[in-house]
Amino acid sequence: MNRSEIIEKTNAVFEESFEIAPEQLIPTAHVFNDLGLDSLDTVDLVVALQKKFTVSIRDDARIREIRTLNDIYDFIATIISETPNS
Repeated sequence: MNRSEIIEKTNAVFEESFEIAPEQLIPTAHVFNDLGLDSLDTVDLVVALQKKFTVSIRDDARIREIRTLNDIYDFIATIISETPNS
């Protein structure tokens, strides 16, 4: 999966699950400050990303380092590259 597909699928999660307008979904957007997610939303975000990308990220400590959409794109790319048969 290439980066543009990761961006497209990740942005779709934000649009579908959190009703965020596409024009707000820029790589530098801060997940909490700019997009308005809170700590409870992060649980829903993790579940939605796991479903969308068919990966397991729940127990990955790196998830705590995510602040921007670009961080999510990079994180998903890393997880996919580490997943066998991806």
